[in-house]
Amino acid sequence: MKILLLEDDFTLSKEISAFFSTKEFECTPYYDGTFLLKKYFPYDYDIIILDINVPGINGIEVCKGIREIDKKTPIIMLTAFSEIEDKLSSFDSGADDYLVKPFHFDELYARVQSLLRRKEVPQQIENKITIKDLEIFEEEMKVYRSGEEIKLTPKEFKLILILAHAKGKVLSKQFIAEKLWDYHIETNQNTIEVYINFLRKKIDKDHETKLIRTKVGYGYYLSDQE
Repeated sequence: MKILLLEDDFTLSKEISAFFSTKEFECTPYYDGTFLLKKYFPYDYDIIILDINVPGINGIEVCKGIREIDKKTPIIMLTAFSEIEDKLSSFDSGADDYLVKPFHFDELYARVQSLLRRKEVPQQIENKITIKDLEIFEEEMKVYRSGEEIKLTPKEFKLILILAHAKGKVLSKQFIAEKLWDYHIETNQNTIEVYINFLRKKIDKDHETKLIRTKVGYGYYLSDQE
């Protein structure tokens, strides 16, 4: 297994690389975001670990750059900050998980293993999902309403898929959080409300029929019926 690591703290980078070598991972370290993007080639690695605060292009922008050419390789963001804005920025850039420094190497390893297991599970893709005038194309990762394309971030797209696949069933915040992220993190459930609001503004705001609905005290569902 190959890991791409962006971490400007030389000591920490060396320690992470040494730790993963004991788990039979080959770790390639970078210390500058700009240099990493110049060298990156899609799908050369099994997993990517990016520190946010690095020289050159920061980790958020590196993540966005990678996602333009590589939609599938799992990405974990590392940062010394824990504000909700940093979490949202990480996920909106296309990251799959987020870990705040300082952290235990065993926790990082557990998250790597979880993302790799998810990557290995075969996905049954239904290419097109239609709900009233909403069309979701899974393979192309595109969403249209009334024929007009709606630009969604990677996490917003994943959220609309979770709701769509439920086929009108009400989903709790906890269920959505566990599907949207691989780990139950307390702030994730609160963040669900933020993402639901993002989707409503993009998908429902300019339309008489609202599709993203709330069952108070239970959760959210996607339907053209009350």
